[in-house]
Amino acid sequence: MSNFYTSGAGTGSSNSSSFVSRREVRASNVTGALPVVSTGGTGRIYSGSFDFEAMLISLHELFEHDRQVASQQDARRCGVCYLHFLVSELHYRQEEGFYVCVGCERAIGKHMAPMLRRQQK
Repeated sequence: MSNFYTSGAGTGSSNSSSFVSRREVRASNVTGALPVVSTGGTGRIYSGSFDFEAMLISLHELFEHDRQVASQQDARRCGVCYLHFLVSELHYRQEEGFYVCVGCERAIGKHMAPMLRRQQK
């Protein structure tokens, strides 16, 4: 049963009024849209200091660079972060069978990181 139940909906003859009521509610309610967030000129009202706009700009630049590198003939993906690098910038981990970039290799260290599928060397 709907949250928009009307008192005469169960009698049979006024069943269409319940349908109209729900339709009117749906028509007046924007579905699938997020509420508009405005700063109101007073600045941020939350206590966190995370800057989403800077994060989006940074991700856009990262993916743009990734696409540029991926278009080159000698580019491969890091098996951990999945970003593209030139083969000369990657190290192939023979035991696990995948390429790893400098940053991910530093994070993994000497730990084994088995993969489901081996990357072609």
